[in-house]
Parts: sequence; structure tokens; C-alpha cells
Amino acid sequence: MCTSHALQLDQTKTDAFAQKMLDVMNGAGLALMISVGHRTGLFDIMAELPPVTSERLAEKAGLSERYVREWLGAMTTGGIVEFAPESKLYRLPAEHAAWLTRKASPNNMAVSAQWVAVLGYVEDHIVQAFHHGRGVPYSAYNRFHEVMAEESMQSVVAGLQEHILPLVPGLAERLARGIDVLDVGCGSGRAMIHLAEAFPNSRFQGFDASEEAVAAATAEACRRGLTNVRFAAKDLATMQESQAFDLITAFDAIHDQARPAEVLENIARALRPDGTFLMQDISGSGHLHHDVEHPVGTFLYTISCMHCMSVSLANGGPGLGAMWGKTKALEMLAAGGFGDVRVESLEHDPLNFWYIAGVAGR
Repeated sequence: MCTSHALQLDQTKTDAFAQKMLDVMNGAGLALMISVGHRTGLFDIMAELPPVTSERLAEKAGLSERYVREWLGAMTTGGIVEFAPESKLYRLPAEHAAWLTRKASPNNMAVSAQWVAVLGYVEDHIVQAFHHGRGVPYSAYNRFHEVMAEESMQSVVAGLQEHILPLVPGLAERLARGIDVLDVGCGSGRAMIHLAEAFPNSRFQGFDASEEAVAAATAEACRRGLTNVRFAAKDLATMQESQAFDLITAFDAIHDQARPAEVLENIARALRPDGTFLMQDISGSGHLHHDVEHPVGTFLYTISCMHCMSVSLANGGPGLGAMWGKTKALEMLAAGGFGDVRVESLEHDPLNFWYIAGVAGR
């Protein structure tokens, strides 16, 4: 005889989870609308205005009032904008503008909100990949390099001279005198362009597999009249440079590679005997039971699944993913020929670890 037992639910836990799911839905919608507010410039305009009607805001922004009004509805119900029903005036508090406008950079969270739409654009491809196990190529991601360049300006470029270069004692002084620098996975080249302007005696190069990104970097360097930086589209796994650089950087790039082990070996070979490899990568531990404590762990695993892991798999790579973690990173650095690896964190940046390494045995 079969017997069944009614499933006993903890109603308190059930109700709490239901509220969590409602918060997820509201947060997802709010993230998309924050992205829209950034791209249309609405946050920047509101921050400069006194309390304003939807008509006045739309006029100042050169946008459709009907769309602006509905956007303000999401901003108001989401707790971003304040609304006075009697006067029908909307206000962006200065405390909120401090995290949402271009003037607030590098603290502009609206830049990061754009990733929700970028990743959502490839959802169909990702769902298919769950079945066939292969990846989704870079070419499928709309606006990827544009958004990545904005993110790079905040997470890397804004802190280069004040926070990042000081991680390597004497590096700023060597750059001022003149050294050879390579950035692997340079994307749109914002970091190298910034350094090329700041240190005219040094020589900078950037390699990236994306011809689109390299073209954008080259155009920007030309626009600024820089002659000490150049960019090239190159497969990092096949680069042959030998003892050519005093400093090589990799900003959030190694875990995406199709052949990360070969890339690290090539970087080690390309460094001069007293050279330094400076690698920025996501601050995952590599252990899920620890990553549950990460302040943006869920977001980072989402980006990893829907982009970092997938673009690597699309090119036949191992799919390390953004959350490959410190343990794996140190193992691969050692296997790639690096020694005396030091791992640093920056107080203002909980998302990244900074690996500083030289070549073992030199």
C-alpha cells in the first residue's frame, strides 16, 4: 500500500520567499529603467534642475513627454525620484544623484545597470547553449564594448594613478622616465590612452581579439593626437613577443580567454627580466560556500554564466568564468611561469583582486 504525506511548509519562510521574489521583479524592472535613465541623460539633467514637471523635464532632455512620464513612474515607485502629487513635481535627491549621474563617476551605478539589458539581449542564445553546451560568441552581444568601455573608465581608469599604480612600488616613477607597456585584452583602450597622456616618455601598446574594439581605441588615440600608443587586433594565445615589455597589464580579461593558460605563458615570455605583470580580476574565492557572502555574488555569477564563461566556450575554451577565484588564478599564474605573486585589494573596490607578479627564475 502506498502512503503519502502532506508536505509541511513553514509559512513564515514561504511568505518571506514570496516577498523576496517580488523584490527581485521590482529590482529587475528598476535596473532596466535606470539603464534607460543613464542612456537618455535624464539623471544628469534632473540633477541640475529644481523640482520639475514631466513636461519640463522632457523639454530639457529633448525627449517624448509620454515616455518620460512613464519612466518617472518607475523611478518614483522604485524610490529613486521623489514626487509631490499636489504640484506634480519630480525631484532627484542629491543623495541619489551621487550614485546615478555622469558627474558622480566613478560611483555611477547607472553604468553597471546597463549590463542587465546587454545580457538580456542574448538570453535566447544562452538558453540554447544550456542544451547544446557550446558558448555564445562576442558578436552576439549588443553594445558590449561600449558598456565595457564605460565600466572600465570607472573601475580602472579613474583609479589608475591614485590607487592602482601605487600597488607596484616605484612604477609611477619608471613610467615617468619611460618604459614599454602592453595591455592584453585592451578592449577600447581607455586605460592605455589615459596612461599615454599621463606618461609621454613611455611607450604603450594594446592587444585585443576584437577588431571593433581596436578600431575604436585607435580612433580615440588619433583624436587625442597621441603618438606613444598603438593598438592591434591579435589572438593573445598566439602572440610571440619575447622580453619586450617592462609592464604588462590585464584588466578583467584573462578569465574570458579561450586559451588562458597559453595567454599567461605568452605574457611571462613577453616580460623583461625585471618586468611586472599586473592583473585585475574578479574577487571570487573559487568556493561557492564563501561566495555567498560576496556583496554582489549573484550579479557576478549571472555575468559569468551569460557572458564570461560563454564567450570562452564559444571559442573552444575551458569556460573559467568570472568567478574562477583566487585559488585557481594563483595555480594558473604559477603554471604560466610567474613567481612571487602578491594579491592586493583596494578599499574602494570590493569587486576585484589585483595580482602583482614577476617571472619565476629571472
